[in-house]
Amino acid sequence: MDIKEEDVFPFISGENVDLVAPNSNWANVYAKWRNDPEVRLYMRNVMPRTLESIKKRYEPQEEGTPEHIGFTIYHKKDKKPIGSVGLSRINWFNRWANAFALIGEKEYWGKDIATEAIKLLLKYAFEELNLHKISGGAAVNNIGSWTVAEKVGFTFEAILKDEFYVDGQYLDTKRYYFLKEDWMKQYKKE
Repeated sequence: MDIKEEDVFPFISGENVDLVAPNSNWANVYAKWRNDPEVRLYMRNVMPRTLESIKKRYEPQEEGTPEHIGFTIYHKKDKKPIGSVGLSRINWFNRWANAFALIGEKEYWGKDIATEAIKLLLKYAFEELNLHKISGGAAVNNIGSWTVAEKVGFTFEAILKDEFYVDGQYLDTKRYYFLKEDWMKQYKKE
């Protein structure tokens, strides 16, 4: 983690964490998360990630409309990256995206970090990007992930049968959604 604190620029600031742009200087940390069997268990990341492939992902890309916006979750007190959060499969015409979160540093699991990060992400998605709907899903065994969705206020939508293949078995997925109008009712008053 060869990055100085003064070189960390919060894009979205929260109480305990900031969402910052991913940084190639943290490539070793990202590679550690992506290759850790416990961290990647429900990520659908079944291929090993090399340090070079991680670094390449964070090189400047061609300008255009992004289909993916990702952030590093930076712990303010401990001054280090601990996970990632973002929007994927962004559909700008229909104004929806899929939300994802990963806490890569296991000592932060179960500490409501993902809950805070997802709330910050939703505020950004609805109030800055003007998206209409954010979806998300988690394997039924991934209790931590779908619990975050429910704590934040996502609406349960469906169970998708046999969506995940994990440790030799197919698992159902719980799907959730959050509409901008519900966000405005629930959080705008804060």
